[in-house]
Amino acid sequence: MQALTLPSRVRIPRRTKVGAGELNAARVLAVGGVIAYNWWVVVLFVPGLMPSVNGFFSDLEADGRSHAALMSGADLVAGLLMLAALLLRGPMADGGRRREWRWTVVFAAAGALGGHYTYACSEGLSATCRRLEWRLQLPAHHYVHMLSGIAEFAALTTAAVIAMRRTRGHGTPFARIYSGLVAALVVGYPLLAAAYLTDRLGTLVEPIFFVTFSVMVMAEVFEPVGRRAPAAGRVERVDAREAGSAAIGSIRGAVVETSATCCDGA
Repeated sequence: MQALTLPSRVRIPRRTKVGAGELNAARVLAVGGVIAYNWWVVVLFVPGLMPSVNGFFSDLEADGRSHAALMSGADLVAGLLMLAALLLRGPMADGGRRREWRWTVVFAAAGALGGHYTYACSEGLSATCRRLEWRLQLPAHHYVHMLSGIAEFAALTTAAVIAMRRTRGHGTPFARIYSGLVAALVVGYPLLAAAYLTDRLGTLVEPIFFVTFSVMVMAEVFEPVGRRAPAAGRVERVDAREAGSAAIGSIRGAVVETSATCCDGA
């Protein structure tokens, strides 16, 4: 694989088939990754861990925060597990390759990167941290975390839109899932912008994106690989029966015509 920063440059060997073992392994890895990705749920049940509803969960991973290493480690593990799941599952689906798949790969890679490089301080909880951040006076790893977060949001949002367009009019459960995810993002982004600009209620808004992104990854991994063989077999049998019936009809017509000719000659 080449650079993951630009989806157009991701080079994955073309695969036309996904084995049952690979598919099952990908699904297990995806479930594990999504569980690790949603470590924020635990915070809701630990009094005092999130000091204010105005912060973001990434603030808890900043240098010096309690259990910061555990939370950032969960993000790193989540990104790696989801990346492995997506690579195992591959881009194939019913009807061909999915263009959004590369964007989900970028999302998982960016998530792992953000888990490794954390905030230097809690910018959502500290005015001083925000001031230093805007003045570019914080360590480089703080800005790497910021950029990786932006890449996560941009990649998964793009993937959801492409998936919705790809499955539009299909009437399948996955088509409805992708459409619902885009609708959730349309509602969530104005709320996220308001929370960020006003420094209020970030803890209540951010879970919208955790859940939406988790569902998107699960849908990408669990979407059927291709058309089921039994269905294709039934179509082939119907075509064969129709062809056979037409051939038998032609033979019968020829026999009747030959018999009539012979009788006339006699």
